[in-house]
Amino acid sequence: MTEYSITLTKPSTIRDWLRLWRLYRRAFPHYERKPFFMILRTKHRGCTDVWCIRQNGAFAGLAITMAQGELVLLDYFAVSETQRGSGLGSRALHLLQQEYAGKRLFLEIESTETDAPNRPERLRRKQFYLRNGMSELGVHVSLFGVEMELLGFACVLTFAEYQNLYTAVLGSWTRSHVCKSGEDFEKKLDKA
Repeated sequence: MTEYSITLTKPSTIRDWLRLWRLYRRAFPHYERKPFFMILRTKHRGCTDVWCIRQNGAFAGLAITMAQGELVLLDYFAVSETQRGSGLGSRALHLLQQEYAGKRLFLEIESTETDAPNRPERLRRKQFYLRNGMSELGVHVSLFGVEMELLGFACVLTFAEYQNLYTAVLGSWTRSHVCKSGEDFEKKLDKA
């Protein structure tokens, strides 16, 4: 059996940043991606960590987190297409848990309750995270119009804490774009 060394490192070269950016663009639909300059700006403010996932020293994936106090949102997590299904994602999640030990680490996934063409993919993604020690937090949100549900590693999280993380890191303008599931639709009806 081949032994693999999985590590998390900060990008340190232009090549690292290019690989991160390319995987970011391929792995996430446009409606879920923040402008990359926003990630870089919050990184420079100390609110975001950007990680290269490496296998035996070679780039194999990315993790991008947003943090405020004891809350850490695993904002983006992706394994290179050629590495998927190898167990690398599970090992990288374990490393992230160690990196943020003592913090409340959680993430967003597209709602599995919504009827969508990619619902089987959403269910597989949720099962992956549940198999790797995450649990449902019972918080369903509309994030810039995308229905999401929150999963976390042995933590409890309220909607208010979640929304406050976004406003603390990205600014108060996000408050109207980070709503409880169904609220944004209700707000539009109220204005009509």
